[in-house]
Amino acid sequence: MRTPLIELVEKSYLKETVPTFSVGDTVDISTRIVEGDKERIQIFNGVVIARQGGGINERFTVRRIVANEGVERSFLIHSPNVVDVKVVRRGKVRRAKLYYLRHRIGKARKLRERRVHQKTVTPEPALAATA
Repeated sequence: MRTPLIELVEKSYLKETVPTFSVGDTVDISTRIVEGDKERIQIFNGVVIARQGGGINERFTVRRIVANEGVERSFLIHSPNVVDVKVVRRGKVRRAKLYYLRHRIGKARKLRERRVHQKTVTPEPALAATA
């Protein structure tokens, strides 16, 4: 349970625009890397396997495969080091946590794509004005 005083202090550290993504989505996360006096942006892409926490402590875990080895990394959504989160592909899942992907190999690791159907709006015929 959070006290109103803590929420008031944390409110100034929250980002105004939070990226919208969910578990199962393939995302590109742009992170700020500081090496000495230099700063650069590095992109980490993978499948979101979990989201947990809330408020300033909200975080998500991303998994990807590098050289046939699974790599997982957790990011804080409201961290100043997370510059941008772009959704590359939406995944169709039926679970809140996708930890079972850790044990999958090859094509069994793929998720189905969730298709978003946009509703087409047909313009209504103009009514004839009577004089």
